[in-house]
Amino acid sequence: MSSSLENGANTPDVDDDGRIKRTGTLLTASAHIITAVIGSGVLSLAWAEAQMGWIPGAIVLLMFSLITWYVSRLQADCYRNHITGKRHYTYKEAVRSILGGRKYKYCALAQYTNFVGVSIGYTITASISMAAVKRAICFHKNGHEVGCHVKNNLFIIIFGIIEIFLSQVPNFHKLSWLSVIAAVMSFGYSFIGISLSIAKVTRVGIARTTLTGVVVGLDVTLSKKIWNILTALGNMAFAYAFSMVLIEIQDTLKSKPTESVVMKKAITIGSNITTFFYMLCGMMGYAAFGNDAPGNFLTGFGFFEPYWLVAIANIFIVIHLVGAYQVFVQPLFEFVETSCGERWPTKKFIREKYGIKIPVCGVYELNLMNIIWRTGYVIIISTIAMILPFFNDIVGLMGALSFWPLTIYFPIEMYIAQGKVITRSYKWYFFKFLSFSCFIVSVLSATASLYGIISNITTFKPFQSIS
Repeated sequence: MSSSLENGANTPDVDDDGRIKRTGTLLTASAHIITAVIGSGVLSLAWAEAQMGWIPGAIVLLMFSLITWYVSRLQADCYRNHITGKRHYTYKEAVRSILGGRKYKYCALAQYTNFVGVSIGYTITASISMAAVKRAICFHKNGHEVGCHVKNNLFIIIFGIIEIFLSQVPNFHKLSWLSVIAAVMSFGYSFIGISLSIAKVTRVGIARTTLTGVVVGLDVTLSKKIWNILTALGNMAFAYAFSMVLIEIQDTLKSKPTESVVMKKAITIGSNITTFFYMLCGMMGYAAFGNDAPGNFLTGFGFFEPYWLVAIANIFIVIHLVGAYQVFVQPLFEFVETSCGERWPTKKFIREKYGIKIPVCGVYELNLMNIIWRTGYVIIISTIAMILPFFNDIVGLMGALSFWPLTIYFPIEMYIAQGKVITRSYKWYFFKFLSFSCFIVSVLSATASLYGIISNITTFKPFQSIS
């Protein structure tokens, strides 16, 4: 009887794993997917379109959408272990259960590397948006002929100080309202960006655009165009980097109908809506700015009136990234702190906690190791952002590093390992070809992003970033 209760048998309020009965539906899963996908990745799509042009840009974006949709559907079949029927609650747990400990370590390495890259990228993006707010106000007060240039370092420091404080909040990543705020902010600045693009096109017409993007000899050199196209691939891949949360979303669904069936429908709905939204952002942003599209298309509206709308859009970005930063770094914090605790279980510096009474908030348990490690991490990330404030190259590198291993390789390998594919069958060869092709794309994009970073370093003075 005890065993039956633990497994949820004959208990209407719990599922087969003993947890509280899940109530997620097709509608809620679709909403979660849309929320997870639409984010700061939309900011670089206009620039990416400008590198490729109307036709290639649209085709490539659709290809990323199609591949991500297809592989995500394969991943939906990996929510339960095909032998035991056991649920997998997280992406990493699914990899460990199906592929084993060795590949689990590779998966964890890929995830934590991505977390560090995202930290740097979000710091750069937030500082640029803060500077854009100040510039928009300056243009309004002093006229559009004034440059209103500002240094980004101050805003990187401000963002870093905020993150140092928030990093000390216990269980910050478990606050449910964080996802709601992030969703509202991301939709808010995306819609404002689209609206401003439409308004600009309506007012002054479509900017200088071409079918194949920036013109060799006029806008860029041939080699620069090739490098930019490869970097743009990484930017587009970053926009679709949501595979890591699909298992978690699927774990919210009811058992009937089968979770995989509902999840596949939700993936189709979510992918269609987000692709339409991305096409709108990329195409309208390209129409508004043409081949001169800025890396972050919302920062290009500094001259636009009403200035307060531009400022609000960039404030939305900052608010979104303040919370999103913590969503990504908290698992990394927890991993390092847990590992240190297991390795040095007797060290007071690691284990000892001191209760400090804080008015209104109650008692805060202070741990020296956590404070020093988390504060040091944010400071290092902020310093790197000051040294390497290259928005599109950093975003491209993040997208390239995460796309193949996390979005393509592990889901395909899990699907094959579940026994869904006969070894050396036509389907098996197709999966291997798809995985290898995406691997090549990721390598080329990562190489181009690194090349862009190195090239910029040779001409850029560290700590002198200006908007």
